[in-house]
Amino acid sequence: MQKSLRTRLMSCAVLSSGLLLAPTVTAQEAEVDDTAVQETIIVTGARGAPRSVTDSPVPIDVFGSDDIEAVSFTDTNDILRTLVPSYSLSRQPISDGASFIRPATLRGLPTDKTLVLVNSKRRHRAALVSIGGSGTQGPDIATIPSTAIGTVEVLRDGAAAQYGSDAIAGVINFILKDNAEGITVTAQTGQYYEGDGTEYLIAGNIGLPLGDSGFLSISGEYYDAEATVRATQYCQSFACADVNDPRFAGGGTSFDTTIAGFSEESYIAGLPDANIGDGDVVQPWGAPNVDRLALFYNAGIDLTENISIYSFGNYTTSESDGSFFYRFPGNGTIENLRLEDGSVYSPLSIFPGGFTPRFFGEIEDFSFLAGIKGDMDNGFSWDLSGRYGSNEIQYTLANTINPSLGPDTPTSFRPGDLINEETQLQADFAYEFEAGTASPLVVAFGASYLDESYEIVGGDAASFANGPFSSQDPFGFCTDEDEIATRTATAAGMAVIAGGSTLNCADGGDPVYRTVGVGSNGFPGYGPDSEGTLTRDSYGVYVDVSTDLTDNLFVQGAIRFEDYSDFGEETVWKLAAQYDFNEMFSVRGSVGTGFRAPTPGQLGTTNVSTRLPNGVPVATGLFPTSNPAAIALGAEPLGPETSDNLAFGFLGSLGDFTYTVDFYQIDLQDRVNAVSTITIINDIDFPALNDGSAAPAGSEFASVLDAAGVPNANTIGGVNFFQNAFDTSTKGVDVVLTYDQDWGANGSTTFSGAFNWNETEFDGDVTSLFNAESRYDFENLPLQWRANLSATHEIGKFTLFARANVFGPYENSDSGGANGNIQDFGEEVFVDVEGSYDVTDAITLSVGARNLFDGYPDEADPAIGDSCCGRIYLSASEVDWQGGFYYLRAVAKF
Repeated sequence: MQKSLRTRLMSCAVLSSGLLLAPTVTAQEAEVDDTAVQETIIVTGARGAPRSVTDSPVPIDVFGSDDIEAVSFTDTNDILRTLVPSYSLSRQPISDGASFIRPATLRGLPTDKTLVLVNSKRRHRAALVSIGGSGTQGPDIATIPSTAIGTVEVLRDGAAAQYGSDAIAGVINFILKDNAEGITVTAQTGQYYEGDGTEYLIAGNIGLPLGDSGFLSISGEYYDAEATVRATQYCQSFACADVNDPRFAGGGTSFDTTIAGFSEESYIAGLPDANIGDGDVVQPWGAPNVDRLALFYNAGIDLTENISIYSFGNYTTSESDGSFFYRFPGNGTIENLRLEDGSVYSPLSIFPGGFTPRFFGEIEDFSFLAGIKGDMDNGFSWDLSGRYGSNEIQYTLANTINPSLGPDTPTSFRPGDLINEETQLQADFAYEFEAGTASPLVVAFGASYLDESYEIVGGDAASFANGPFSSQDPFGFCTDEDEIATRTATAAGMAVIAGGSTLNCADGGDPVYRTVGVGSNGFPGYGPDSEGTLTRDSYGVYVDVSTDLTDNLFVQGAIRFEDYSDFGEETVWKLAAQYDFNEMFSVRGSVGTGFRAPTPGQLGTTNVSTRLPNGVPVATGLFPTSNPAAIALGAEPLGPETSDNLAFGFLGSLGDFTYTVDFYQIDLQDRVNAVSTITIINDIDFPALNDGSAAPAGSEFASVLDAAGVPNANTIGGVNFFQNAFDTSTKGVDVVLTYDQDWGANGSTTFSGAFNWNETEFDGDVTSLFNAESRYDFENLPLQWRANLSATHEIGKFTLFARANVFGPYENSDSGGANGNIQDFGEEVFVDVEGSYDVTDAITLSVGARNLFDGYPDEADPAIGDSCCGRIYLSASEVDWQGGFYYLRAVAKF
C-alpha cells in the first residue's frame, strides 16, 4: 500500500475505529477519491484510525450486506458459520438452554473467548451458562437480525489489549445499517427435503432522515421455524419402545414390566402420547421449534460540524422448545412407590406409555446505547458513551412430573428464570499528530466502567419440592434395624396390611424402600438455595499507538489494565506490524497476551439436569465453586483465563487475484471447564480429586456430600463444577483467496475460497480432572479442518451462486477408545446453489437449495454410548445433520 492511500485513510474520521465510533451520516458523506473507494475500509482492530483490509497487520474478514443476503440462513449464527470456516456451530438437542442459545467456536475456542461488538461497542451476554464443557456464557448472536447488519468484520486475532476481556480468539463486529432513506422488504420460506422444518421469514429495513444531517435506520424480523426430527424409535438393550423389535417389553428383555399399572396393551396405547413434541417416536432428535421477533434501530445526527450524537438498541423476543430423554418404566423415575394407604403407585397411572419431558424457553433481549462524539482541528477526537443490556430466559417444563411428590405431582412446571444485566460507561480519545514518520502518529486512549449482575429467579414450589418419596419408608411402616431382613411392620404398617396391603418390610425390593428424584424431572426448579443475584464491577484503561514508520512498515502497540471487584487485576499487551514489499507481497504478524474474566453466571450458576457422562442418563448437579458440595469434592475459586497469542502471515494480490495466509498459536492457561461428572450413587471408578488424592468409591462420595450438608444429597447421581482446570495450546492456519473474472458480454464471476485447519491439545496432565473419554473427545471430536469454495456469476438480470462447504474428518470415542471403541467420521461436501432474477429494478426473486444433494454425516456407531436413545447421527457434530433444504425468497427495495 502506498503512502498516499495510507495518509488518506488516516485522515478519514479518526474515531470510526475500534470502540471509538458508532456510524453516522457524516461518515457516509465523507469524500474519498476513486482509489480509496476500491479499498474495503475496516474499523476493527485499529483503535486510532480506520484502515483497509489489505493494510491491516492482523487478519480481518469483511462481509457486506450483499454477502449476508446471499446466505439463505436466517439465524446470524448460521450466516457466520457459512461465511467463516474457523467459526463453528453445532445443533445441540437435549442440552437444556443450549438448545435455544447455541454456543459457537472461533479458531477452536468457545464463543466466550470471542468478543462480540455492535457498532464497535461491547455486546451484552446472554443469560445462559452452558452446563457442560467450558460453561460458555457469551452474547446471543441470534438476537441480531441479519436485515439490520450493514457489514460484519471478523478479526481473527487476539485483541484483549485493545478491547478487554474475552477477545482471545478474536473479535466479531456487527456494523449496523445507517441509511437515511430507502425501504427493503424480504420474504422467504423453505422446507427440508424430509418435509419438516418449514421456515417463514418476513424482514424489513427503513431509513429515515433526522433533520438535514441525521438518520434513523429501523430493522425488523419475524421468523418462524417448525421442528425437525432425525430419529428412530427408542430401542436399547435396557429399554425398547419399538413394538416391532424382539427386545420390546413383551419379550421380557426390556425394562421393568412389574411396574404398577403396566400392561403391554396400555403401554402401547400410551406410546403416542409419551412425546408431545414432533415426530412419531418417543425420543425426537432434531432442530427445535423457533418463533422470534427482533427489532433494531441505529440513529445519529450532527449537532455541529464537529460534534454528533448517536444511539442504537434492540428488543428481541423468542420462544423455542425441545425434548429431554424418554422416561421408561423402571428407569429410576417411573418406579413403584408405597403410598400412605399401603397401595402401590407408579407414574404409569399418569403416563401409561412413559413420558418425554418437553422444555420451553422464552428469551427476552434488550439493549440501549447512546453517545456523543466529536473532533477538533488539532487532531484530537473524543467519544463518550453509555450502554445497558439485558437478557432473560424464562423456562417452562411440561409433560413431566416431580417424582418425589408421587400421585400429587403436577405435570407442568415453571422451574425459574435467568437474567443477565450489564451497564457500561466508556470514554475514548485519540490524538493524531506529525511525528516525523511516514504517516501521522495516532495515540488512542480511554477508560471504561462495567457493572454486571447475574440473577437466578426461583421456580414454582412444585418444581423444587422435596416430596415424601425422596426418602425410604416415608410413612413409618417399618422398623429401622440395620439389616432389612430383620425389619418388621410398625403399627402403621400393620394397619395397612390389615387393609389388604402387600407390604413386606423384610424385603429390600418392597416399594416402601424405593426413593426417587426431587424436583421437576428433566430440569428441577431453582429453589431458595439456588436463587439470588451475583454482582461485580470492573474498570479498565488502555493506550494504543500506531503509525507507518516508513512507506512500507506499519507498527502498532497496545496495553490495557483492568481491575475486577471479585478476582483482582490483569494487564495485557499486544504488538503488531505489517511490512509491504510491494503490492503483490506483504508480511504481517502480532504477539501479545490476553485474558477472559469468569462471568458472574459461571461463578453463580446452579443446575441439576439429566446428563450422559458414561452413556447412561443420571441426575447431575452443577454447583458453584462456593457451594459446600463443590468444596467438599475439591473445588477451588475461579480465576481469569490468560493467553499468549502469536500470529504470522503473508498476503498480497496479483491483478484480480488476492490471497492471505495466516498462521496462529494461542496458548491458553487456567482454562475454565466443568470437571468430569463425579458419580455419587454408582460405585464406579472416577477421576481423582483436584488435590490428586485417590477418588473414593461412589458410596463414600455420597457420605462426603451428606457430611457437607448438601440438601437432598441422596437424590443426586453425579456432581460437577467449573474449575480453572487445565492449559491448552491451539495451532492453526487460515487461508483466504479471491479472484474476479470479467467475461465481457457474458457477465462477470467472483470466485472465493477460505480454509481453516485447527488443532487444540492439552498442555499438561489432566487425568486427575477428566476421564479417558472426555480427554480423547476434547482433542479429536472437533473438525480437523474446514473450507468453503464459492462462485457468484452475474449476467444481465440473472445472478447465479454456488458454494461447496467442505468438512474435514473428526473422531468420537467411548471410554477414550478402550477396546477400539473409536469411530472415524469422514469428510463431507455439502453444495449450496441459488439463482436470482431481477424482475424489476426494485424486485428480485431467488430460488435455491442448501445441501443440494441431501448429504448427511456418517451415522453414529451404536457401540459408542453417545449414539443411544434413537439417535441416528452424532448430535454434537459440527457437520449439519438435517439434510437438504430448498427455499424461495423475494426482496423488494425502494
